[in-house]
Amino acid sequence: MRRSLAWLTAGLTVLSPGMAFAQNNATAHNLVLFIPDGLRALKVTPNTAPAMAAVRDKGVNFKNPHSMFPTFTMANSSAMSTGHYLGDTGTFSNTIFTAFTSAPAGDTVVPFIENDAVLGDIDEHFKSDYLDEETILMLARAQGFSTAAIGKVGPTLLFDHTDRADKPGLHSIVVDDSTGAKTGVPLSDEMKDALTKAGLPLTTPSRGDNGKAGDAKTPGTTAANTTQQAYFADVASKVVLPMFKARTKPFVLVFWSRDPDGSQHNQGDSLNTLTPGINGPTSMASIKNADDNLAQLRKALDDLGLSATTDVMIAADHGFSTISKESKTSPAAKMSFDDTPKDFLPMGFLAIDLSKALGLPLYDPNDKNAKVGDNAHPKAGNGVLGQDPTKPDLVVASNGGSDLIYLPNKDKKLAERTVKALLEQDYVSGLFVDEALGKIPGTLPLSQINLKGSAITPVPAIVVNFRSYITSCDQPTNCSVEVSDTVLRQGQGMHGSFGRADTMNFMAAIGPDFKAAYIDPLPVSNADVGMTAAKIMGLKQKANGHLVGRAMTEAMPNGATPKASSDTIKSEPAANGLRTVLNLQRVGAQRYFDAAGFPGRTVGLEPDIGKQKTAGN
Repeated sequence: MRRSLAWLTAGLTVLSPGMAFAQNNATAHNLVLFIPDGLRALKVTPNTAPAMAAVRDKGVNFKNPHSMFPTFTMANSSAMSTGHYLGDTGTFSNTIFTAFTSAPAGDTVVPFIENDAVLGDIDEHFKSDYLDEETILMLARAQGFSTAAIGKVGPTLLFDHTDRADKPGLHSIVVDDSTGAKTGVPLSDEMKDALTKAGLPLTTPSRGDNGKAGDAKTPGTTAANTTQQAYFADVASKVVLPMFKARTKPFVLVFWSRDPDGSQHNQGDSLNTLTPGINGPTSMASIKNADDNLAQLRKALDDLGLSATTDVMIAADHGFSTISKESKTSPAAKMSFDDTPKDFLPMGFLAIDLSKALGLPLYDPNDKNAKVGDNAHPKAGNGVLGQDPTKPDLVVASNGGSDLIYLPNKDKKLAERTVKALLEQDYVSGLFVDEALGKIPGTLPLSQINLKGSAITPVPAIVVNFRSYITSCDQPTNCSVEVSDTVLRQGQGMHGSFGRADTMNFMAAIGPDFKAAYIDPLPVSNADVGMTAAKIMGLKQKANGHLVGRAMTEAMPNGATPKASSDTIKSEPAANGLRTVLNLQRVGAQRYFDAAGFPGRTVGLEPDIGKQKTAGN
């Protein structure tokens, strides 16, 4: 059963929608949260992205931004929408282990959750709300704001994922890739009429050529996601914003731009080569595409007379890197696969290598638990290992620049054996282990990176960060390369690692609740985005977990400016001398994670920086 509106407003003063904002937010402003998925901070210039550069330079420039690790879309959407770190939200990556078979995900225990139907299925299995934290759109809607989320399927819905009823005015407007399809959130009659009057279809157009990733012999796309995103921008600027103005009450609009992420993933400018990688013409066109969407939204605000009362926050979910499929130590790289170039890592290499190292049979959870034979790899990279695939000893959730390993039986000996095997691979750079499994040399505990909290989804036993390095260029975070467990090819794009190129996202803000022409030197994060949004809208959350961000008061007029410090934490050395090292910054009790891994194998991680201490001391 879905949560009722009354349940969602627990901890708030429950008022009628017409009275709530008037009493609790007498001077409430509007908010537009714009997320350019996968935008690297240092790629934004007046030439490449003039609209975003203008917000940064005329408003607040958050020069020290941070993504959540693992640096994936759904993980960071959960942080932005709730203000909580992943240890509370349970959204540890884009693909997670749920411990039940998800039918909408294709009857698998490791669903890819960028899907509206899959999110609904997971909600039903975990207290009707798997995040178990109130989102800013839930709270704003309950407090009388008009609310909408538009854009990329998955992260868009997460901002108000538990209420999908077709009740005009009582739920958030949701328009994403699935709108008009069976798996999509229904449009209200009000929205259907408004879209029709604006000459816009009731079904979202596809990505077209932009959705083509190619293969080992065929390059991917050379087109940005212009058609689909033009539709989303038209829905926002020509339908939703005018509708919200007519309601004469404050609003929150979340716009999640798939570009540059989607184009950087699929780009065909660099098939099987590391250069130009994600710095080719397709990637640059995708940055301009996202920028054009923002410009259209800001023009609509101007035309509607809403700019003076509307805050605009921009926060990319993560940075980006070019994919490497190279390893000298991996058994999987020495095998032969029909769809993988010789000596390259295949999709699912981590599951294959662990199967061999641990002597456990490998089964494919995305192929009805079929056994994975010689010279074959799991279809989606995921794997269940053990004698009985329905009761696995170990589960690998394949994601990209980092993978998740689950041990359903919480076997400490198996954890130690798994870590030993991982430490022997050159593509590994840093390991994080659930402290319930004991202290294992060479690794840091999950709690050190805020991955151990109140989450109600299964907690990974081990998080594996993959190696990253740079190709030659002026800005290392613009030229990062990372080993990736993905169907995509060497030279295409990925994220998910603990390298600074992936943790460094673009962030900026402008509007009545922010300073003008202010450069913020303090570390900030996507969890801070959620908490700052709640503060400027006057929303009061009833938190279940305690891993929360902070309101970025230093960026607000007359706001307090706290002090920051830097730190380095390192594990005890493993038998082969490898240590997981974590570079971070602090603002009070808040932690901001710069980079982590084995020194020399992670972009942005240098040894002996700042005060070093061993974890647990």
